[in-house]
Amino acid sequence: QVQLVESGGGLVQAGGSLRLSCTTSGSPLSAYDMGWFRQVPGKEREGIACISRSEDIIAYISSVEERFTISRDNAKNTLYLQMSLLKPEDTALYSCAAASDDACAGSWRSGGQFRAWGQGTEVTVSS
Repeated sequence: QVQLVESGGGLVQAGGSLRLSCTTSGSPLSAYDMGWFRQVPGKEREGIACISRSEDIIAYISSVEERFTISRDNAKNTLYLQMSLLKPEDTALYSCAAASDDACAGSWRSGGQFRAWGQGTEVTVSS
């Protein structure tokens, strides 16, 4: 069973940048489609980006597509989310998740195909 640990969150001013990392252990990152999700208290979890294990599918929701970049380094067992031009509405708990099937080719945004989740890292964007 893969374990996931996120890092890199923090407080940043609007317009700033952050890079989140998700380090895996217990099983190689290369075996999984990976996603980034975020959640604000009182709201549903939102899938924001997905990268397939072969990197042939990289998908984003429209609200982050021009500002965020998902990437992976299988040799380091680490998933990344580079976030730029951050907005106050990006404030959330950000979590990474792993799927052993072809999640990014399907309805990945719901998160239902992802079986392993990290605890999350908080991102706060001040106006």
